[in-house]
Amino acid sequence: MARTGLRPEAVPAAFDSAANAYDRLVGANPGYHRHLLLSARRMRLRVGDPDGRRLRLLDAGCGTGASTAALLAVAPHARIVAVDGSAGMLEVARAKPWPPTVRFVHSTVEELDAAGVHGPFDGIFAAYLIRNLADPDAQLRKLRALLRPAATLAVHEYSVRDSWWATSVWHAVCWTVIIPAGRLLTGDATLFRHLWRSVYDFDGSTRFRQRLRQAGFTGVSSRTMPGWQRNVVHTFLATRPGEDR
Repeated sequence: MARTGLRPEAVPAAFDSAANAYDRLVGANPGYHRHLLLSARRMRLRVGDPDGRRLRLLDAGCGTGASTAALLAVAPHARIVAVDGSAGMLEVARAKPWPPTVRFVHSTVEELDAAGVHGPFDGIFAAYLIRNLADPDAQLRKLRALLRPAATLAVHEYSVRDSWWATSVWHAVCWTVIIPAGRLLTGDATLFRHLWRSVYDFDGSTRFRQRLRQAGFTGVSSRTMPGWQRNVVHTFLATRPGEDR
């Protein structure tokens, strides 16, 4: 990782100290919530399962709960396990009102087994998570193993490398809005510089689709977001092979 980025093992602690500021920044950006909801809808979860079984969903890297809220809006009766490696982010998330079907767990993706998080899940949502992992390939394989056969993984993630325009937009937005706002709210722009650099260094959408296939997923596809985040933020969809549920 370049000098402006954080080592993967340092990312949860950085979010601990910036959790409240991060939640305020997210709250001030209505597009952030709309796009998460769009990705959750693109999962096409079978909320009306004819056998009456309640869906069980994993929100991997739930942060302060914005992605959890998106899943809940799409599948209001689902049992959701929301996991994050930052205790500070989870503290902010847990302070919000949630139904008893939502459970928050403090754990990294690498340590889900030790935290008592086991499959199978009917869907997994991973928002802004994969690019911060030390070994994304190993963790994608782990997420695949946690899914039921034919269930969907949705990765909601920044990916700008395939578009010079998207890369330029990302640089401009970070250095004129995100990094100054983060420094103003926290007094330290380290996490927000990391956000800029981690996106810049991450896979292009073509490469990430290939990575998903190499991790054993089928039916891999991606769609971008509308507005200024076109070709900046994407929904990547992938299926665990197997018979339909």
